[in-house]
Amino acid sequence: MTPLRIALWQREREGNPVSPGNLIHHSDAGSQYTAIRLTEHLALESIAPSIGTVGDAYDNALMETINGLYKTECIRTTVFHSDPFRTLADVEYATAGWVDWYNNRRLHGSLGMLTPVESETLHYEALTREPEPAK
Repeated sequence: MTPLRIALWQREREGNPVSPGNLIHHSDAGSQYTAIRLTEHLALESIAPSIGTVGDAYDNALMETINGLYKTECIRTTVFHSDPFRTLADVEYATAGWVDWYNNRRLHGSLGMLTPVESETLHYEALTREPEPAK
C-alpha cells in the first residue's frame, strides 16, 4: 500500500474523506514529471500535479524543510534509533517511527502546541458544528 493510499484510508476511517480532485501532488522539476507512470497514477487518483518554474523557491520550500527535519531528527540523531544503521531495514523502521511521530505526536508551535492530529480533529469538529442561534 502506497503512502498516498494509507493517508486517504486514514482520513476516510476518521470520517474526513478527501473529495476527488481536492488533492495536489507537489514535486520538483525533476525526472518524476517525465515519468509516464506517475502522470497516469495521479490521473487515476484524481490528483492534480503542481509544479512551479525551475528554481522557484516557493514551490519546494515545504518539502526541503521536511527533508531537512528528517535528516536531522531521524537519520543523524538517535531519537528514533539507538544504534548505527546497519541495513536498509533499519533505516526503513526508523523512518516509519519518525513519520508516525511527525504526523501524530509532535507538538507544533503554530498549532498552539497541539499535535497535528489534535489540530485536524478540532478543524473537522468546527466544520461540522451547528452554528449557535442568534439571540
